[in-house]
Amino acid sequence: MEYYERIKILRQKNNMSQEDLSKLLGIAQITLSQYERNQRKLPIDLLVAYSKIFNVSIDYIMGITDNPEIK
Repeated sequence: MEYYERIKILRQKNNMSQEDLSKLLGIAQITLSQYERNQRKLPIDLLVAYSKIFNVSIDYIMGITDNPEIK
């Protein structure tokens, strides 16, 4: 699974709208939408923010592992 698919699934599983998450990340909703549709590359600082918000490992978000646990 690609990271852009995984970030969308994480948001949806946590019952968050794009607007809710974009406010937490400090970005525009349209920018978040572009990340989720792979129209824009996710910068490392937001990758770290996703990891913290959803309490999952960066490896999980990037699709390196299917285990979301942070070690």
